[in-house]
Amino acid sequence: MEFTTALFYVFAAIMVLASLRVITTKNPVHAALFLVLAFFNAAGIWMLLKAEFLAIVLVLVYVGAVMVLFLFVVMMLDINIDRMREGFWGYLPLASGIGALIVLEMAAVLWQGFLGFEQSPEAAAANIGGTKELGLLIYTQYIYGFEIAAVILLVAIIAAVALTLRKRRDTKAIDPGLAVRVKRNDRLRIVKMDAVNQRAIDAAAAEQAAAQAAAAPKEAP
Repeated sequence: MEFTTALFYVFAAIMVLASLRVITTKNPVHAALFLVLAFFNAAGIWMLLKAEFLAIVLVLVYVGAVMVLFLFVVMMLDINIDRMREGFWGYLPLASGIGALIVLEMAAVLWQGFLGFEQSPEAAAANIGGTKELGLLIYTQYIYGFEIAAVILLVAIIAAVALTLRKRRDTKAIDPGLAVRVKRNDRLRIVKMDAVNQRAIDAAAAEQAAAQAAAAPKEAP
């Protein structure tokens, strides 16, 4: 047995076991960590197939961004595991039937693809990998689809930010639309006033206080 074949079996076995633990563990944080382990082993299999770009993207995007976000969300939520597992065995027959149907459909599609696949393994591995080849295809043949996907992601980001800007009384928020439409006269008003001599005002106040003290009746000894 070759070394690469042994590595494939090792990665595949660990990935299958980690995938099973994702759906069988009771703690959602542990399930997310097992999913991270499955992603790492899938990236190792991609590396064996000489698809280094897909392996790095899998690690950076799913492990470095998506799964970290999942972990933060799971740890912030107060999830009642016992309540979530109520009625699990009642839905098991229906879920098993749907899962078996999906497996049969995928097997039929893959079997037809394997029958019509006549390319050698070396040529297939060469076509799968290669960052340069993927870049040339994305920015030449699939440039319009790539740009459309970028616009859709931008709209999704803007929508997520807009949904989080809720009006709450206990927080201070600024409406960007009102800030842009504001005019100078709405924020600033210039008023012309006469100059005021503070010393004269203080002297007049002192004289008035002295006069009031002099006019007040003196207390009897």
